[in-house]
Amino acid sequence: MCGIYLTNLPLKEDELKIKLKGISHRGPDFTGILQQDNLSFGHTRLSILDLDPRANQPMLHEDYVLVFNGEIYNYKTIKNELEELGETFSTQGDSEVLLVGYKRWGKALVPKLNGMFAFSIYDREKKEVFSARDRLGVKPFYYRWDKGVFEICSQIKTLSEGKTIDQEAIEIYLQTGYVPSPWSIYKEVKKLKPGYSMIINLDSQEIEFEQYWELQTPQQSTLSYEEAKEELHELLKDAVKIRLQSDVPFGSFLSGGIDSALVSAIANKEENGNLKTFTIGFDNPEYDESTLAGTFSEIIGSDHQETICSAKDLIDLLPTFFKTYGEPFADSSAIPSLLLNKTTKPQVTVALSGDGGDESFFGYNHFEWLTKVKLFFKIPYAIRKIFAIIVPLEWFGKRGIGIKNILKYKNFNNFIEGIFTGFGSLLLIRKSNTWLDKYKLFKTLSDLPIQRLADLNIKLWLENDSNVKVDRASMAFGVEVRSPFLDYRVIEFARTLPVSYRFHNGKRKRILRDILNEYIPENIFDVPKKGFAIPLAEWMRNELKEDIIVHLNHDFLNSITCLHTKNVKKYMQLHFDNKGDYSPYLWRVFVLSKWFKTNKFK
Repeated sequence: MCGIYLTNLPLKEDELKIKLKGISHRGPDFTGILQQDNLSFGHTRLSILDLDPRANQPMLHEDYVLVFNGEIYNYKTIKNELEELGETFSTQGDSEVLLVGYKRWGKALVPKLNGMFAFSIYDREKKEVFSARDRLGVKPFYYRWDKGVFEICSQIKTLSEGKTIDQEAIEIYLQTGYVPSPWSIYKEVKKLKPGYSMIINLDSQEIEFEQYWELQTPQQSTLSYEEAKEELHELLKDAVKIRLQSDVPFGSFLSGGIDSALVSAIANKEENGNLKTFTIGFDNPEYDESTLAGTFSEIIGSDHQETICSAKDLIDLLPTFFKTYGEPFADSSAIPSLLLNKTTKPQVTVALSGDGGDESFFGYNHFEWLTKVKLFFKIPYAIRKIFAIIVPLEWFGKRGIGIKNILKYKNFNNFIEGIFTGFGSLLLIRKSNTWLDKYKLFKTLSDLPIQRLADLNIKLWLENDSNVKVDRASMAFGVEVRSPFLDYRVIEFARTLPVSYRFHNGKRKRILRDILNEYIPENIFDVPKKGFAIPLAEWMRNELKEDIIVHLNHDFLNSITCLHTKNVKKYMQLHFDNKGDYSPYLWRVFVLSKWFKTNKFK
């Protein structure tokens, strides 16, 4: 993992160094700069593969210059192919493979890559800058473009001053809890969409985008269940194996969940029982999975390390949380993610994770909700809407807001959208979903509602929440996290499987459970998942209450023109009076207020 920066702004060397300080945490091992042909290149390196200084960046090869963040897991295969074509190499890592591969194949190189990446290559002869971002947006890529003047960076804050707030982005954030690609919180800054490449022609001062990968209409597999299970198992083994390539110490995150247990079990077998696994536990048993993780470790035989943390350990990380995420980001599980990486870093620099399993194999609760709420939609919309309006919120209990929201959805597709944008109806004066047109594929790729939900889960939530959370939390402490479930081959294969292979008789992730059963008995792992949660509702009534009152004051709330101020004030009072759990809604607004203060906008 690294940080990249590239611009044609007329920067002095000292100015470039100041820019790179903003991304130094992403690459604490080496900072490289190069100024050539009126371009400034910067790179901060976290050394993982090929620790030789010759592998440092910016990297030059003939008429090409590279700045690259990420890992190419199949680089050895690509390197062998290039060597057969007569190419030679002076380093052992994946960076030079990118450079030589681009020289040989141009943009046709990118579909060959299996990895997580965001990179830019300058072609001196063509006077072009070619950039690409990985298929699932694991690595960040921000850019600023104004009439031929551009900046590219791994962190949004490093980009030049003079940025203005995008009000549409705020509205989207209040609906989703994050700012998805291609938007950013600033009007002048965009994100390169996952699965896209970008070419900047320096002579014509034109910018061009091209999509090289996307989810396709799934062709249902004809494999029997046992055949599919065997093929998926082999695919996961390979996805794990290629992610174990490292010249620095590595391990695996192990929680009480199926996905991390399966990844760790496969990895430990690949490493002949020498894998280090890491778990953080909490002194509050309601949120603690460390005992179960310890049992998993005993069974698979890993070298396990467990750290028990207190609520104070998490609260102490709140300032880091608010500084780490360059845009408003309301996923509170980022806080324990920061803590996990902080406690792991003294032991390893690379860690495997189970991220991505829930999206492809129907692991989240909302996949089960989908099968239950069909009953609601048998009631005519007009009746449901009236019922939702006239019945007092308290009658629906603690899930009252969610139930009322479901009753108001016109149809099933609206409900699917609402899983990811439902807060907007409560926090916004007016909710506009026109921005979702950029994510309309979920409505067209499959006839099955559950697969459409999974596709939106991948394209909207996974790319813009889960992957952002993991990248920023790991980079804050110089850890590289790799998830085999984010291998595009796994995602493509999973989408071909019949629904019953993944969700059967109420059993989510059926096929993963049956594979894991070959390593760990099902009666041990078949327990309710607690998730990577924090006692947010309790904190907001106690430790954070005064801070919330200060930040969510009348002036701030009114300054957010799209915000339904009256609702926010009502939720605050109800939550403080313990008349319901409104922490998810309040947290979203609280994070926004902290972001404004941190970035000195209000």
